[in-house]
Amino acid sequence: MTRIVSAFVIGLLFGTGILVAGMANPAKVLNFFDIAAIGSGGWDPSLAFVMGAALIVTAIGYRLAFQADHPLLADAFSLPAIKSVDGRLVAGAAIFGIGWGMAGFCPGGAVPALGLGRSEPVIFVGALIAGMLATRLVQQARARRTQATAA
Repeated sequence: MTRIVSAFVIGLLFGTGILVAGMANPAKVLNFFDIAAIGSGGWDPSLAFVMGAALIVTAIGYRLAFQADHPLLADAFSLPAIKSVDGRLVAGAAIFGIGWGMAGFCPGGAVPALGLGRSEPVIFVGALIAGMLATRLVQQARARRTQATAA
């Protein structure tokens, strides 16, 4: 129960930060990506400050967290096993960036924006879920094909 309450509080804090920073507003995000507007005053650099602040907080958090033997609410740290940059990672990052630039939403900004009563985040999150399901189906089909070939 403590883990669920902790996840809820952390998610609420994150979502509030996203809303306060204006990152749930796709126009604000798209104005950051519009580098052609730098000279005209239409470019909004505030997203860079939000990302910079997030990196600083993350660096401090990791530094403090890894000084402990284990996390507060788990027996061990859960770290990614793969530490290399491969084609899947690059392709996924590119798709993420293209989608963010086209829609003005990333998952971190779209989920809190669901509570604002606008249709855009609902459509985005629906497309996000559909993409995740499609990816899972493709991965399962590949795994079955690999097993069939090996057998």
